[in-house]
Amino acid sequence: MTDSSRRVFLARAAGALAAAAPLSSGVGRAVALEQRNEVGFLKGPYNLAFFYRHNQAYRIGAGMHFFHSKQHDLLQLTRFEDHAAVDARFDNEAQGWLRDPPATEPEMPYYSSYVDRAMHTLFRTIDWTHMHHEQTYDVMAFREIPWAEKKAWTDRAVKYYLAMQTPGVPRSVAPLELTMRRAGIMMKPYLNYFRNFYPLDQSLFYVAHWWHPAVYEAQMIAGNRDQEIAIRAVQDTMYRDILPDRPGRMVLSREIMPRYARMSPESANIFDNLHMLHGIAYSILAYKGWTVEEKRAEMYRVIEAMGYQPGDEAYARKFREPYPSYDPRTYPAWVRSPQGAMGMIMMDMLMEMLPMMYPGGLSKAEKAAVVRQMMMDGRLGIEPGEVPGSLHDALMQVAPGMRLMPGATGPGETPAMMVEHMLSAWKAKAARIPDVAPIDMTVEPSLGPARVAAH
Repeated sequence: MTDSSRRVFLARAAGALAAAAPLSSGVGRAVALEQRNEVGFLKGPYNLAFFYRHNQAYRIGAGMHFFHSKQHDLLQLTRFEDHAAVDARFDNEAQGWLRDPPATEPEMPYYSSYVDRAMHTLFRTIDWTHMHHEQTYDVMAFREIPWAEKKAWTDRAVKYYLAMQTPGVPRSVAPLELTMRRAGIMMKPYLNYFRNFYPLDQSLFYVAHWWHPAVYEAQMIAGNRDQEIAIRAVQDTMYRDILPDRPGRMVLSREIMPRYARMSPESANIFDNLHMLHGIAYSILAYKGWTVEEKRAEMYRVIEAMGYQPGDEAYARKFREPYPSYDPRTYPAWVRSPQGAMGMIMMDMLMEMLPMMYPGGLSKAEKAAVVRQMMMDGRLGIEPGEVPGSLHDALMQVAPGMRLMPGATGPGETPAMMVEHMLSAWKAKAARIPDVAPIDMTVEPSLGPARVAAH
């Protein structure tokens, strides 16, 4: 064993032992030791193709995974009252990692060892999907895989992702319309805490949520031959436009990588479900009303709810493509906007819930106030007239008399009646939504000039 491998072995062994030790006094108590065995990468001729062919893009993604990691401990271990200073300080640090990205990928526990010990399955879930990112980037980057075979190799990676981990760890292949209803978080007291109280850091993650699908889409429009040109243009767009300005919402795969989403809706939905889990996890950790054990219970409930369930494949193509011709080398106004597919999902869910929460109905003025609070709650920061805190807090103030469903607000509890109602409503809608059409992969694309996507 070399000195380097010995250090890695000892560090991992120490981390595993630390998981069984009591957590820091005053923050939480010991939690049960969780399984730390890791599943290896799926072997293929494409392994490491993205690293070698698009190394700068790989490094940018690694820098994003640094701040995705460190944010967990930062939220759990800093005072909520200091949120504005913490938000600004970490935004500055994270930008440094993007402008001078690391040479390789940091693992999640390196920068958030406390949360790793408190809820290791969260990190297993995140890094397992990061593995899928690397696999699928490699498939698309590897020149020797003919264009017509990219889907078959991607499908192979999806199958491995779903089958080779503990049930509940792989994210669902169903769209967010389904998994968000399963999660049942709308009335939880932490909802949108991260977006509202850490707007700079949240907007930085919106950059990352644009970046990952934009890279896939650059590969899709460039074919096997011209990927370097397309990805360099995406990098330039990120540094010139996206990072300074930042989208106002979490953009979805269907918006930013419509061609890739048509080729592999399963893979596209996996990424959306992970990105949403990131936001939920940060809000849970930012919320100071629960102990770390209560946060862990809620986190694991959400992980399970948004995880893969047999039969999810039937819903994989049940989404609409709002911008099917989007060019990832551009930054049109609709990408900047705080209004998009994610906001529509949340508003639809609220409209489904209101009759159950207000069985006597709402006045016209009350409903308008509810919708206004929902719109503001979905945007970054706290706006004039917005009730600070969760959507539940806002609705209790602007429309008193809400009837809460059992399990709606407690940690680790599922509002089963509400979830079943929303699932039934969405599945009825889904039955009328045609599956998004597959993309023709028999003709390899050639790279044309950048153009603004049609609105």
